[in-house]
Amino acid sequence: YAPWCPACQQIELTWESFAKESEHLNITVGKVDVSQEPGLSGRFFVTTLPTIYHANDGVFRRYRGSRTLEDLQDYVLERKWEAVEPVAGWKSPSSIMMHGMAGLFHLSGWIRQIHSYLTVTLGLHVWISYAVFISATLLIGLFLGL
Repeated sequence: YAPWCPACQQIELTWESFAKESEHLNITVGKVDVSQEPGLSGRFFVTTLPTIYHANDGVFRRYRGSRTLEDLQDYVLERKWEAVEPVAGWKSPSSIMMHGMAGLFHLSGWIRQIHSYLTVTLGLHVWISYAVFISATLLIGLFLGL
């Protein structure tokens, strides 16, 4: 979820109720702010918000059902998750591919922080920041080419 997302705000009360019922369902319920955890959103390949996953014994399934409390509970109680195709092996959050995707998301956050530092903190013009990144990209490419 993300705090600025209208759909996330709409499901928030339902999700909190579901979390309170989690002990009776013998499950653990959590939520992750993708704006604070970009690596995790990359690892789970989150493209829409909110995104709900069911995880059991290292097998991940994306929940695409109705977002009412009753339907969320039924998904667990009636074991409806068993009928859902697991996330493909290469797209699984525990795969090497998704570890790499998480790394790219972390890298993009790091680049954004550097850009902010250059433009906001140091007061450099945006184009100077772009020139720094272009130069760094070219130098890294040249170095790797050697």
